[in-house]
Amino acid sequence: MANKVVTFGEIMLRLTPPNYLRFVQAESFDVTYGGGEANVAVSLANFGEDAYFVTKVPDNPIGQAAINHLRRYGVKTDYILKGGERLGIYFNEIGASQRPSVVVYDRSHSSISEAKPEEFDWDKIFEGAKWFHFTGITPALSDNMAQACLDAVKKAKGKGITVSCDLNYRKKLWSKEKANKVMSELIKYVDYAIGNEEDAEMVFGIKASSSDVTKGELNEEGYKEVAKELLERFSLKGVAITLRESFSAFDNGWSALYYDGEDYYRSRRYMIHIIDRVGGGDSFAGGLIYALLNNYSPKDAVEFAVAASCLKHTVVGDFNHVTLNEVTALMKGDASGRVQR
Repeated sequence: MANKVVTFGEIMLRLTPPNYLRFVQAESFDVTYGGGEANVAVSLANFGEDAYFVTKVPDNPIGQAAINHLRRYGVKTDYILKGGERLGIYFNEIGASQRPSVVVYDRSHSSISEAKPEEFDWDKIFEGAKWFHFTGITPALSDNMAQACLDAVKKAKGKGITVSCDLNYRKKLWSKEKANKVMSELIKYVDYAIGNEEDAEMVFGIKASSSDVTKGELNEEGYKEVAKELLERFSLKGVAITLRESFSAFDNGWSALYYDGEDYYRSRRYMIHIIDRVGGGDSFAGGLIYALLNNYSPKDAVEFAVAASCLKHTVVGDFNHVTLNEVTALMKGDASGRVQR
């Protein structure tokens, strides 16, 4: 039987210049939709779970288009509210070689950022749910959203629902000081935390020793220290840290570390040639949630999550359009890239 998983956050209209054009060159934009928690919901729906995405969108054709986009990929939209001024937009200029990708946000006064906490009926939303997921992006949108997240995690814990959070620090949305204040309260109700080489440091001041990922250097022992401190400081059940080695906009090393309080599990390392890296971390989170929900061992859980995310980097758009069988095959070592006939 499929598990009911609830994710909560903002979905945005994404506008991308085609063919690696820069913004100043663009005469048209490719249109899609995406957002951290929506991306996780799509992954889980693809893997066969009952994935519900909760948000608020404007009551106009653009808001409906975002809802339709989610429904297209099996995400349940029963609890999406309508109202407010607008859907947030982000512009994504895809990088190439030594030129990095660039994101420009146009999301002020979005419907979700101005929604009131009391609009969300968490008792109804969480009925029958096994898991709740949010990211550090959602409470960064506004004080209202910080309170809505706090209401949600408190209600989830009271109902015995497992809670996960991808720390996802965004310096364009809030300061380190504000992030620390808000997230330090939210994480009290979190079971599983996910982050990267920046998040733990920016949000909680926990830094890996002697690593420079910009030079392709990773000190595994340093990241073990980070995972251990996160787990022990906040009484978590598990911590996953994604490890990205950025050699260029196209070529990255990709792996992850998972710590369950007893042992550390390092995944295999993939060398990936990137088509679209936006949503890469979300695809990892979706994979990890699926694996933990379905009682994978800690080692297999992190391997499944990394394999899912590796494949996402080959897919255009925010969503990870891969199947359970494709992820399992890569996880088991089928990475030949040969044509499937």
